[in-house]
Amino acid sequence: MSRHLTSESVMKAVFPAFDGFALTVTGQSERIDTKRLLDVVLAGLLLVLCFPVLALVSLAVALESPGPVLFCQKRTGRCGKTFPIFKFRSMHVMEDDAHIKQACKGDVRITRVGRVIRKLSLDELPQLINVLSGDMSLVGPRPHAVAHDIEYGAAISNYAVRQRVRPGITGWAQVNGARGATPTIQIMQDRVNLDAWYVEHAGLALDLTILARTPLEVLRTRNAH
Repeated sequence: MSRHLTSESVMKAVFPAFDGFALTVTGQSERIDTKRLLDVVLAGLLLVLCFPVLALVSLAVALESPGPVLFCQKRTGRCGKTFPIFKFRSMHVMEDDAHIKQACKGDVRITRVGRVIRKLSLDELPQLINVLSGDMSLVGPRPHAVAHDIEYGAAISNYAVRQRVRPGITGWAQVNGARGATPTIQIMQDRVNLDAWYVEHAGLALDLTILARTPLEVLRTRNAH
């Protein structure tokens, strides 16, 4: 085994946040994965800035109902690879099996604290850890539960296009109002079409635009349950 390969493996094991951050030199060409760099820098900065919010939400979740503060569920990422996604627990149940019911308006499974943090998308903040680990990006198609991927993948022809890039905490679909439950195939098809458009046009400028629009969309709370 070469020294380069060994050192690269050690770096990935010790610093998983930098797995996917590429700096390669071939002759006179040099490539830097600016999207991954943006993810690592902003996710790390947001974790520090949001620490008081993370602490308060953790305390509120722990005090309101028994159970873990964080909810971990398998999601499908780039190239169909599954990974554990982190969220603040917002329900009395923790579903992660072959049959997962989507959250809807007035859902009795949602806790009182859960209703607030879901409305403001605060339950998604732990996914900054997923970004640092390399499983997610700040911007990309939202990852769905594996059970839903199987269901909609069989019904929507271009569904798998979403998995050509890392899934995101926010995305083109979300800033265009495609949030919340998808009770019909057509609603999911419309969301997938927005995701497919993003995959086709992905770039740093588009990512920055989506990031800039996300806080305003969160404050609008449309379709957030």
